[in-house]
Amino acid sequence: QVQLVESGGGLVQAGGSLRLSCAASGRTFSTYAMGWFRQAPGKEREFVARIILSDGSTYYADSVKGRFTISRDNAKNTMYLQMNSLKPEDTAVYYCAARPRTTIEYTQWGQGTQVTVSS
Repeated sequence: QVQLVESGGGLVQAGGSLRLSCAASGRTFSTYAMGWFRQAPGKEREFVARIILSDGSTYYADSVKGRFTISRDNAKNTMYLQMNSLKPEDTAVYYCAARPRTTIEYTQWGQGTQVTVSS
């Protein structure tokens, strides 16, 4: 299994930036893709972005496209989410997740990190 630990959340004013990190350990060689998801109070968890580890290809939710950038450092087994031009509606708990090569689902999840954007 892969263990995931997020960091970098916090409180920021609208228009500001934050960078989230997700450190992976364990059976990282079995990971095909990693992603960021978020869950706001009273809402379902939603997809934010994902990256395929082998070639770095990325995909974003429309709500964050052009503002957020997902990246990875394979040597450090770490994934990042650079969040710029933050809006109050970006307030949520952000989770990183790993998808193994053997399934289309994200099966490993971190504990989450809170991002709060004040207006």
